[in-house]
Formats: sequence, structure tokens, C-alpha cells
Amino acid sequence: MVRVSTQQAASVGVVERGNSAVLVTVAPGGELLDRRRIDLTDRGLPTHPHHHEGSWAVGRYLNSPWARAISLADAVVLVERVRASAARGARESLEALAAAVPVPIASIAIRACTKLPPTIEERIADNRAQTFADSVMYREAVATAAAARGWSVHWYDRERVFREAAVVLGREDVDAFLHAMGRSIGPPWQAKHKLAAAAALAATGRRAPRPPAGYQVVGRT
Repeated sequence: MVRVSTQQAASVGVVERGNSAVLVTVAPGGELLDRRRIDLTDRGLPTHPHHHEGSWAVGRYLNSPWARAISLADAVVLVERVRASAARGARESLEALAAAVPVPIASIAIRACTKLPPTIEERIADNRAQTFADSVMYREAVATAAAARGWSVHWYDRERVFREAAVVLGREDVDAFLHAMGRSIGPPWQAKHKLAAAAALAATGRRAPRPPAGYQVVGRT
């Protein structure tokens, strides 16, 4: 894939929630190019297979009215199905975005991943890991699809990204800029859209991607 100059290319900021995500695309000068919501998985699939079905498989939350019996092996297969669906959804969504934006896209900013155990079984068994594993799975799907397109993947810290965006813009405070950006496109323009926009802006000022915290492709054991 032909690389494009980051001085002439757009950046995408991503905020995921469950199996969906908000994508905000900006030009290097801060011009808003695109805002969209994407769904990563097929209808009918669970959105949190590590946290729900995986937990039921190891005996968590069995007294909950929505719990059902499932074996660990079946829970692992289900996670793999959801991951494969998310991978397809991410590829198709980024392809559609690239076709819609009038300038090339060079980079994407995704929230940094919490370090997790390497296998699905370990993530399910670990009480802390299973609460993060589904979100990490969706972020990894978007990151992998972006990297396959030749985009640089940046991993942002939501506690620092607004300050980083302000530095890129040369402003003391980025809030007014983001407010004006939202007014230019109209509702919805919520906290998640502002966060995605700030992440995209911050990414335009980075020359190289930051390594993810614990990012890895998880295979079946």
C-alpha cells in the first residue's frame, strides 16, 4: 500500500462502547471531515462474551436471572465467533470510511488497552481480565483492520489526550475548539464524539505510533 504524507492526510479517533464505536475523522489543520457510528459484529451475537457467557462458564453470576448454563469450551468458541465477526466488521467499516473521506487517511487513534492474559481461557478465568477483555477485543479488531490498510495505529490515554490535542492545535484549552467543531456538524455531539475528535487531533501531531499496552493477537489454546 502506498504511504501518504502525514502532513496531507487525515486521522481517525475511535471511542468504542460494547460492540459499537464512534469514529471522528479530522484533517491535519483540525477540519472535521467525517463523524459516524459503526457496529462491529453481526446481529444475534452477544456483545460481551468474555464477561457474560465466559463468566457463566466458570460459575460467576449464576444467580443472575439472565444467566444460563454454558461450558468453558463453548464459551471459548463463542468468543472466537464474536472476534471473527468484529474483524470483518472493522475491515468493512474502515473501507467504507476511507471511501467516503475526500483525503487519504494515514493514522488512527484507539484507546490504550489494558494488559491482559494471552489466551481466551485465561481472560475468562481472571476476574479482573474478564471485565476488560471484550472492550480490548473490539479495539484490537479496529487496530488490526487499520494496520492492514497501512494506517499508523496510535494508542491514547483518555486522561492525557485532550492536553495532547491542545498542544497540536497550539491552544491553551481545546474545549472551545471541540465545541465549535460540534456546532459545525450538529447533533449528536456528545462526550464520546469530543474524545474521539481529540484523539484524532492528537494523532495528527505524532510521527510514530506508540506501542500498545499488552496488545497482542489472542489465539485459541
